[in-house]
Amino acid sequence: MRKILAGIDIGTDVIKVIVAEIVKSKVNILAVSEADSKGIRSGLVINKEAFIPSLKEAIKKAEDILGLKIRKAIVSVPSQGAQFIINNGSTTITSEDKVIKGIDIVRAMQASIYNQVPENYEVVDIVPAGFKINDEEIVTNPLNQIANKLLVKSIITIVPKENIEPILDCFSKIEVEVIDTSLTSVGDYYTLRKDKLDNQIGAIINIGDGTTTISIFNKGLLTNTSVIEIGGQNIDNDISFIYKVTKNDARKLKENLGLAHKRMAQASSTASVTNRLGETISINQYELSEIVMSRLEEILNMAKKQINYLTKKEIHYIIVSGGVSEMADFLLTLESVFGRNAKVARMHEIGVRNNKYSACLGIIKNYDSKLRLRGKEFSIFSLEELEELSGKHKKLNISDNSVLGKLFGYFFDN
Repeated sequence: MRKILAGIDIGTDVIKVIVAEIVKSKVNILAVSEADSKGIRSGLVINKEAFIPSLKEAIKKAEDILGLKIRKAIVSVPSQGAQFIINNGSTTITSEDKVIKGIDIVRAMQASIYNQVPENYEVVDIVPAGFKINDEEIVTNPLNQIANKLLVKSIITIVPKENIEPILDCFSKIEVEVIDTSLTSVGDYYTLRKDKLDNQIGAIINIGDGTTTISIFNKGLLTNTSVIEIGGQNIDNDISFIYKVTKNDARKLKENLGLAHKRMAQASSTASVTNRLGETISINQYELSEIVMSRLEEILNMAKKQINYLTKKEIHYIIVSGGVSEMADFLLTLESVFGRNAKVARMHEIGVRNNKYSACLGIIKNYDSKLRLRGKEFSIFSLEELEELSGKHKKLNISDNSVLGKLFGYFFDN
């Protein structure tokens, strides 16, 4: 069976949809689409009636590319208020041959969350930090090994119900099933993942339009995260206020003329725009870039303080992702705050070579890793739909309703 998965990242500014096929752990992009977010504030759904049409539009665009309906998807959820619980769980291997199967891994992980989730929180993810076989041998993947008992140490990610329930309700209304949920920072990590990072402690900063998320990863495991209410919109607001132009014109100026650092900016490069007073004004690149740089330095310095708050351990890497990091000369401002050890994320997959897609692509990769841990094959499309898709693209190279129930749905059921 072809393994095809859909990821949907709900941003403050844009809803992004990626449909990809996984072939031998390599990702082939089949469809990418997006639509302006409405009814969203700081990543949270505040108006379902406004949000649903935006969501439907983003999904419909991807469906038009594929020629198939998207009925199942992996979805990002807001990180605000996220908490992390470390707990152990175990199960006895009951099969005659004592071979550990996917269902045994699931049972051990289920046991690790028993009585661990407060009433006003929902489980977003359960990540195994390590397994023990017969209370002795420590392994990373126990599948198909022989044992009488399997023990797992899990990191359980939970978020307030208000973060996730409105999202699930909206997906239910448009008849798209959420097969898994993930924090955007986990998506960032899986997009940028390298063997070296899996053995280090580091921070990933995602500067979005409305928020900036700072996350700490310890040997590939998300251990802490925080969200600050500042992002690309604040740069737009600064430009709009100083030059008395509309927010839309401010964004265009930022994207088409502004640089993230003033060092390479040219006063001779200008753009003309009509302000809110009806006056035609000329804006030069140097002055505009000073405004952009000032706000970016503030965002990065705030993120730096958060990193020091989130962990006292030595940081080996800092990677910045999110759409704002695509600005020209962003690395110059990043290095001015963090030094040369900090890097800007780089995406290599054809079709999504822009950091705004980092989280969306990563939640697909994360789900694929869960499937491989379980030893399970899965596709969002039926065999008949896959045949139809193969025909369409043959010339191209390319449970219950709770969150916990969905988490243990396609990944965890038999």
